[in-house]
Amino acid sequence: MEEITTLQRWVEESSRIVAFTGAGCSTESGLPDFRSQDGLYRQQYAYPPEEIVSHHFFVENPAEFYRFYREKMLMPSAQPNPAHRKLAELEAAGRLTAVITQNIDGLHQKAGSKKVLELHGSVLRNYCQKCLKSYGVETILESEGIPRCSCGGIIKPDVVLYEESLDSRTLQEAVRQIAAADLLIVGGTSLAVYPAAGLVDYFQGRHVVVINRTATPLDRRADLVIQGSIGQVLGQIQVGEGRA
Repeated sequence: MEEITTLQRWVEESSRIVAFTGAGCSTESGLPDFRSQDGLYRQQYAYPPEEIVSHHFFVENPAEFYRFYREKMLMPSAQPNPAHRKLAELEAAGRLTAVITQNIDGLHQKAGSKKVLELHGSVLRNYCQKCLKSYGVETILESEGIPRCSCGGIIKPDVVLYEESLDSRTLQEAVRQIAAADLLIVGGTSLAVYPAAGLVDYFQGRHVVVINRTATPLDRRADLVIQGSIGQVLGQIQVGEGRA
């Protein structure tokens, strides 16, 4: 496949690769996405999923939020797929400097990636809104109804809900990493959610590669577009030693 050959060559020529990943990077691990034909946003609930995962809904109806959250957004048995593993391999070889992800599942870290910038937070981290005590995901999974801290406060997932702002330090580091990259691989994202999607505009390097099952707004500006599974595509890339 000519596209794979081109991507392989660019990977070999690069020493500052940055990957920008979205939900499509985790669907192959069995996690649902939000915007595909069968995604969460197209399913039927008492409330639209977009509303359930909003800040105001969490504040006003935490019990219903957590019912949806436990059922649809927590999948502790999910395992990394070839895309996660290949990106971790590229980092270990000294070629990839960071993974910037819109995902909240922690699968990049589970695959071995060290430098992961989680734009929308992580389901693995939770905290008490009253005393800020930290809790793991097990606390949420093992609780019923509204999980509460030992101090009585409501525990909140460390994820960015609709109507909430992204962490400024994470955004700044993402901008820095993308601006310094020589190859940007954008995979498994529709690039429909801002401000995260706007980060790709800071890229000043040689090549932008888009790997996604459907078209994205970045396709017309990309140097290479591969429509397909990011796991299947990255799984074909061979990793050698990084440049000195």
